[in-house]
Amino acid sequence: MTSFEKKFIFKQPTPEDGLLVQDLIQQCPPLDLNSSYCYMLCCTLWARTSICVWQKNGESSKAQLVGFISAFIRPDQERSLFVWQVAVAESARGNGLARQMLNALLQRPACAQVEEVQTTISPDNKASWRTFNALAAQLDCPSRTENFLDKELHFNGLHESELLFIIGPFLNPPPAA
Repeated sequence: MTSFEKKFIFKQPTPEDGLLVQDLIQQCPPLDLNSSYCYMLCCTLWARTSICVWQKNGESSKAQLVGFISAFIRPDQERSLFVWQVAVAESARGNGLARQMLNALLQRPACAQVEEVQTTISPDNKASWRTFNALAAQLDCPSRTENFLDKELHFNGLHESELLFIIGPFLNPPPAA
C-alpha cells in the first residue's frame, strides 16, 4: 500500500454523505452550491458513478471528506460518463486527487462500457482545464471542446458560459495514472 493509499480512502457515496458533500461543495468556489436534496440524489441514484474521498487524520480520529465527484452515464449516450462536479478540499489540493478520483470512477464496473468522458467547464476555470486535459493526455486519446451553455442566452448573464469538453473515445478500462 502506497503512502497515498494510506492517506486517502476512495468510496462510493452513501445517503449519509449527502450533507457532508454539500458542505464540501460550499467550501470549493466557484462550484455552484445546490440543495441538500440534490446531493442526496448524487449519493443514492448516481452513487455507482460518483465518488467520495476521505482523508485519514491519524490512527484514532475520524476521516474527513476531502474529495467528491458527481457523475452519471448519459441516458442519451450510454457510453459517455458526464462529470458534473469535482470538488477537492483546500487541505487536500496538490495531490492529484481530482484525476485519481476520475481514474477510480473509470475503473468501476458501472463504467465498463464508457468510451468517453464529458464535462462542462467555464472558460476561466484553470484547475478544471488542467485536470481534464491531463486526463486526456493520460488516456492518450483525442479531446474536443464544443459550445454548450451561453452566459447571456441560457443564464441571463448570471453565470459564466459553460463549454462542453469531451475526452475520447478511449479503451476501457484506462490505465492507472
